[in-house]
Amino acid sequence: MNAGNNEMDKASQAARSKSEVCVKAEQVGFSSRRLDVLRKAIQREVEEARIPGCVIAISRQGQTLFHEAFGYSDPVAKTKMTTDTLFSIASMTKPVVSLATLQLFEQGRLLLGDDVSDHLSELSDLRVGEVARHGTLITRPATRQPTVQDLLRHTSGLTYQNRGTTAVYQRYPGSSASAPNLLTTDEMLATLAECPLIFDPGTKWEYGFSTDVLGFIVERHSGQQLGDYLAENIFSPLGISDTSFELNQDDLGRYAKTFEKDPLTGSKPVVLHTDGQTKHWQAGGAGLVSTSSDYMAFAQLLLQGGGDGEAHVLGRKTIELMTSDHLGPEIDNRIADTMDPACDGYGFGLGVAVRRADGLAASAGTAGDFYWSGVYGTYFWVDPIEELAVVFMAACPGLMRLRYRQLTRALVYQAIND
Repeated sequence: MNAGNNEMDKASQAARSKSEVCVKAEQVGFSSRRLDVLRKAIQREVEEARIPGCVIAISRQGQTLFHEAFGYSDPVAKTKMTTDTLFSIASMTKPVVSLATLQLFEQGRLLLGDDVSDHLSELSDLRVGEVARHGTLITRPATRQPTVQDLLRHTSGLTYQNRGTTAVYQRYPGSSASAPNLLTTDEMLATLAECPLIFDPGTKWEYGFSTDVLGFIVERHSGQQLGDYLAENIFSPLGISDTSFELNQDDLGRYAKTFEKDPLTGSKPVVLHTDGQTKHWQAGGAGLVSTSSDYMAFAQLLLQGGGDGEAHVLGRKTIELMTSDHLGPEIDNRIADTMDPACDGYGFGLGVAVRRADGLAASAGTAGDFYWSGVYGTYFWVDPIEELAVVFMAACPGLMRLRYRQLTRALVYQAIND
């Protein structure tokens, strides 16, 4: 390793150490005693082998008051979790790529009402798939083509193969995690062009390849690989140094690993960056590795309205647009039905789910808070009313991850003391 790399490593370590300096909880309206309740509850989860370990970071009023690691980053080797542990964040990549898309919007390179085909001509004249009697797949013209806004709010009609069992779903090339193993960018776009939409754009909410398509749009406009664009335009201004699409060999020692068997099903978990397969493109829907500190910097950006000075990444009004609900009454909102039953009462903005009321949802929170999560167990939310940002990082794929979304919210909110 050369001297330059040594200096970079020292700077990275210093940045991580600095991020772990926390203010006294009472200075920002939290109770130290109630934070002990959080600690004991999470430690109990580790001791009962529901979760290998986790890292939780809490910030209020722009200051970190809690940043602690629990359990193990490697439950087999009994390697202690640390606050700079790396995690595969899966779909928590999506808000980052959504923000990158909105940078292009601010630059006048695209409009939210543009057809997707205005920016990716390969995706022209997409058709809607329907299953006729006896399971036969037929297609028809869509009432309109999907727009950039549809991609951002997941109303494009694109889906993942594992989201259903009909012939329409089976035409899709897996998911954001698996498709880069199978197809090049050109092959992926050609495949999506032949995939039938599962509904007319703008009529329903459905998870799928929408954010991967946004990633292709960012690459097409910038002339850069997605990771290079994110590094230059988002990560570097925010001081984010440990987030990328690659898990380097030198970082394997601080990468969070799962249990050998899922605690609920007994099956062997598979996580994106440990599958050993070559990625042909960088998935805007699932591909990043990150740390709690790095993702907290991103969450703080959203909370504080886009940053300022050299750290200005997006305008305040665009952040407000991003974190507002974009699912009108005419759109079938299927977030709680198909993603997380505890999130009834959430709509969806431009890359994040947005809470519509204090009640309805089984999860604690405040009207206007927004969140997203990753299938491997990571989660974050921002509560503008409470000036609160929380990042939860764990390697717990499977349905167990849903438990920690509710539990972490309950434990954090009970500790507020003002």
